[in-house]
Amino acid sequence: MTTYSPAEQPTDAAGVTGRLATWVAGLQHDDVPQPVRERARHLVLDGLICALVGARLPWSERAVDAVVALEGKGDVPVIGWGLTTSGPAACLLNGTFIQGFELDDYHVRAPLHSNSLVVPSALSTISALGRTVSGKETLTALIAGYEVGPRVGLALHGAEMLSRGWHSGAVFGTHASAATSARLRRLDPARIEDALGLAGTQSAGLMAAQYEAMSKRMHHGFSSRNGLYAAALAEAGYTGIKRVYEREYGGFLATFGEGHDPRADLIVDALGGEWALLDTGVKAYAAMAATHAPIDCALEARSRGIAGGDVESISVEVSHAAYHHGWWRPERPLETIGAQMNIGYAVCVALLDGQVLAEQFTHDRVGADDVWSLLDRVDVHHCPAFDGPEDRFRTRMVIALRSGESVEIEVAGPLGGPTRPLSNADVVAKARRLAASIDIVDRWARIEDLVLGLDSLSDVSVLIAELTAPVPALPIAL
Repeated sequence: MTTYSPAEQPTDAAGVTGRLATWVAGLQHDDVPQPVRERARHLVLDGLICALVGARLPWSERAVDAVVALEGKGDVPVIGWGLTTSGPAACLLNGTFIQGFELDDYHVRAPLHSNSLVVPSALSTISALGRTVSGKETLTALIAGYEVGPRVGLALHGAEMLSRGWHSGAVFGTHASAATSARLRRLDPARIEDALGLAGTQSAGLMAAQYEAMSKRMHHGFSSRNGLYAAALAEAGYTGIKRVYEREYGGFLATFGEGHDPRADLIVDALGGEWALLDTGVKAYAAMAATHAPIDCALEARSRGIAGGDVESISVEVSHAAYHHGWWRPERPLETIGAQMNIGYAVCVALLDGQVLAEQFTHDRVGADDVWSLLDRVDVHHCPAFDGPEDRFRTRMVIALRSGESVEIEVAGPLGGPTRPLSNADVVAKARRLAASIDIVDRWARIEDLVLGLDSLSDVSVLIAELTAPVPALPIAL
């Protein structure tokens, strides 16, 4: 156990912020159980393939043009582009790529997309350190971020933030990024307390971005960049808010959780004994997480022989957070981002096409008449019985057929979620399919070997080099 001098101690070592900062500072590779490390490596694998797929989407290209024009050249790689820019700019762009096509991870209890926060933060931090960084050290820092982000989210009751209109992951995400960067910088607990305080004061994200704004893709990138700044400023001695989780006036939980009884104790409850990262879902579909259980219902209906033309109406019942996050009556023209966030659209293409992948979000498919004809017959409702923490992804679908029959389908949660998680082998298979879709099979095989062997990698720069080379673009139009 590391002993810290008085100057290296947090303001209140027994408080929530102090305990979290001390844990991040002292976390060692061997403190993490082997199954947790193995799952973390597979989460990293999922995040990297999402980044490579998302790097050359039309909205990603616009982001690169704008950000690099502002920031200029640097020494941190932009994944999949064969170019470099400043550390903060690369953090912003690489986070945007991982979130770029709604294929990335999500935490099932405290909604955020961890890879889009911690992986860019790690890449930018490593490039700034000026020393060799091993795979063990990198994985340990990533695990710190995988733990901190969801735990801060749980203190705000997770999905309640979505119901209130916050983009929850962008709000919690600065803390995840700061933890990863701070651990790589080997900051002491006092400096990590500052980093967490600096992260908390930069938290933001409005969920109205989901309707048509490209900025929805960038929210986690903003948070990743802000967490990077938080750790770098703290390392330089620039102080942040002390005891940021306990402060009654203007503290992180008091302000974002005002009127909603935030629970700071959940941030450190069983810290280092129970691993929040194990509740990270891996997506099976290219759409927002709350659409996945409805997609599964639609796919089950299709497997029973029900076709779009058979349907008189479809009623979907979901939790409060899923309803507010995933349902509004869409109108033409619907942007790709809106289609990926809308439960009704996802249900329609699942029933009509039998899949919800890249092909379902091309400009032509989003505007197709058969989709809109069926979408006019879909409605989504809030079911209060599904609002409990164990049922937040539960979905019931009632399909009224033109024959006069009615079919009811209910699922406890989606494929890839808490009730039916994707195994590590499934994660590998998903990544290989996506690599084939952008024609990087051989290159991906090398990346896969490096990531799954991260614990024994002496220098992660070889992995970073593999991520840097350009990739082809998916055929998705604005």
